[in-house]
Amino acid sequence: MRIAQVAPLTEAVPPKLYGGTERVVHWLTEELVALGNDVTLFASGDSQTSAKLDATWPKALRLDGSVRDPNALHMVMLERVRRKCDDEEFDFLHFHLDYYPWSLFSRQPTPFLTTLHGRLDLPEHQPVFTTFSDIPVISISNAQRRPVPQANWTRTIYHGLPEKLLMPQKATPGYLAVLGRIAPEKGVDRAIKIAIRCGIPLKIAAKVDRADQDYYDELIKPLMDHPLIEYIGEIGDHEKSEFLSGAIGLLLPIDWPEPFGLVMIESMACGTPVIAFNRGSVPEIIDEGLTGFIVEDEISAVNAVGRLGTLDRTAVRGQFEKRFTARRMALDYLAAYRGLMEAAQPRIKLVSSAE
Repeated sequence: MRIAQVAPLTEAVPPKLYGGTERVVHWLTEELVALGNDVTLFASGDSQTSAKLDATWPKALRLDGSVRDPNALHMVMLERVRRKCDDEEFDFLHFHLDYYPWSLFSRQPTPFLTTLHGRLDLPEHQPVFTTFSDIPVISISNAQRRPVPQANWTRTIYHGLPEKLLMPQKATPGYLAVLGRIAPEKGVDRAIKIAIRCGIPLKIAAKVDRADQDYYDELIKPLMDHPLIEYIGEIGDHEKSEFLSGAIGLLLPIDWPEPFGLVMIESMACGTPVIAFNRGSVPEIIDEGLTGFIVEDEISAVNAVGRLGTLDRTAVRGQFEKRFTARRMALDYLAAYRGLMEAAQPRIKLVSSAE
């Protein structure tokens, strides 16, 4: 199958820095190529891929200080994709750009879908999904769908990691862990309070975005001044296996409708159970009492920490292999592509005959 994967230009694929969407696009693209598909990746020129790379701009926009209007370059990229569709270069288009492609690509015959990677509960989302209620979209959790039931949901496809990207390491777990990003919705302040109440060390491996610097300086940094708390900073994939394998459990006391939460399956890949607040996708990703515990507040999280030792870390890893590998994700997407291609065949014939 000839497939176009269209990624944001903000980060490289895979990203040089933090970028969940671009990481997922990379893993999906690599698996699709490995499964024998002819894949073209539309992304920044500093991306690394086994697919054909079509680069609209030489460098990820977040790293290029000369770019002040990223929308302009995304419009150019979309036009490049459309022109290649005119030349019938693709059997299917897969967008990762939210709603930006919908108006343009609903007017051409090549079948396409969009994976929605973010939250959808903002008021301005309502008219978008009402206007484009026939555009096929993929959710990354069932919870993500709730604010916009009028959308044309094709299916839910959970994210997946390459099976051997993160592996359990020999270690004696001795601390609780926080991984990812320090922001108000991530609840790092609550994680610190939970660890202190349990009397267990907490290691925080997370980045601070410029937008969240004030939150970090005013609320989080003062809490770091405690003998049980250690701030490591941002870490890469090559460091995560050791970091997570050494943790008794991962704390995720979030306070927002998390669409997916890659950090949960990263932890599971290392055999490390997760304690997460009951928000967004959490009940879909964590198998209660098998890969972790779903809690409602700090008090119940403290109680759950005491039960982490009852969980089988080999079983945690086994559940990751069963549910959250990149190969499973790619096969799910191929099934979605084929279904939409079959549904589009009458439309393609009609457009061809009209021309």
